[in-house]
Amino acid sequence: MSRTGGLAEQHEAGFVAGASRAMQSLESVIAEIAQTNIPVLLVGESGTGKEMFANRVHRLSGNEGKALARVRCAAMNASSFPAELGFGASGGNGTVQREIGTVFFDEISELDTACQRSLLCVLPDDEGDDREGLLRARVVSTTSRNLDEEVRAGRFRSELYYRINGVCLRLPPLRERKDDIVPLAEAFLTKHAAKLGRARPAISTETWNALMNYSWPGNIRELENVVKKIVALGDEQLAMVELTEPAAAPRHGEPGAAAHSLKAAARAASREAERELILEALTRTRWNRKRAAQDLQISYKSLLYKLKQIGFGDSKLNS
Repeated sequence: MSRTGGLAEQHEAGFVAGASRAMQSLESVIAEIAQTNIPVLLVGESGTGKEMFANRVHRLSGNEGKALARVRCAAMNASSFPAELGFGASGGNGTVQREIGTVFFDEISELDTACQRSLLCVLPDDEGDDREGLLRARVVSTTSRNLDEEVRAGRFRSELYYRINGVCLRLPPLRERKDDIVPLAEAFLTKHAAKLGRARPAISTETWNALMNYSWPGNIRELENVVKKIVALGDEQLAMVELTEPAAAPRHGEPGAAAHSLKAAARAASREAERELILEALTRTRWNRKRAAQDLQISYKSLLYKLKQIGFGDSKLNS
């Protein structure tokens, strides 16, 4: 279990309140429940900001003077997990409770059945449960899975689900809250310009439109990565190459669909690998095309041709 006393403050400093109605509603609920000790379950797709909101609950709960302890559930096993739980348990002189204010179970659905049993044994049945060895810190859990379905399938213990699900909050994907894209991108521009020691770039209307129209399968994490590339590369078009939506694959059962899709997949994989190698070479050589061509062991003309294939002509890159 990692204890991160300053982690909550770091996340709070970079917290961006959502402009969308969904996120304003979520903020309102968190403000209401934060002062209680009720367990919180945050549900959402990967990259929707579950860790950020786990830290938000910790920060608003009055526990900011104590540490937030993060348990990476995907890395736990039956032998290591009981020792991890000991950090937040009661007993002895109670020193641990004063140090840890919140225990954050990151992707709790990743726990195997043995770890689930261990966790269930240290969670109080109710506020009046005074058994020694119980976890007394605030419990916040996150999951990318539908735990109702996991319970029905027998992969997640129903008793544990009810213990951690005092309040369940759903974080909507970014595609369902487009009003948050601009404030998030603006915050990421400022953040990464400061981190990289670069001037904060001005974003063109064309790029803003592309950001707003993209579906963001990777959610906030993907948006931050794109914005970081814009700052690092100093070239919007180069950073936005990855936002090209993939073409729809042939439907199963259509004539020639299997053969066509395999060939298309092979071509797409080859193009993607080639593009990545070219961009890495350009980054290493500070966008000097002649040196990049030498690194890639291809001719200068071949590199120019490949750059045009991925959408970059002479006007975008200088030797």
